[in-house]
Amino acid sequence: MAGPSGKPDPNAARKLRLDKWLWQARFFKSRGLAAEVIEAGSVRVNGTRITRPGRDVTEGDTLTFPQGDRIRVVRILALGQRRGPAPEAQALYLDLDASAAPDPLE
Repeated sequence: MAGPSGKPDPNAARKLRLDKWLWQARFFKSRGLAAEVIEAGSVRVNGTRITRPGRDVTEGDTLTFPQGDRIRVVRILALGQRRGPAPEAQALYLDLDASAAPDPLE
């Protein structure tokens, strides 16, 4: 983000469109599919239902959304620069879904 002088403002929080972040993190095959799910009201950011694909998200936001037959709950760790390979995409978020975690007794 640029400040009044036209230079990047180091104090400004980085932001990214919700549909773009979901696509970059590889939760959806296209931004269009991500936008459809958002517009249907199926995505929550920090517990608030969102219907605008252009809604900005930042590091630390918690997202809740359906993916296939499960509900995903993830915390954004990074915004990313591109849609990279799966290992790069997985570094963008922390999966908060307890059922996805391995059983510690195994």
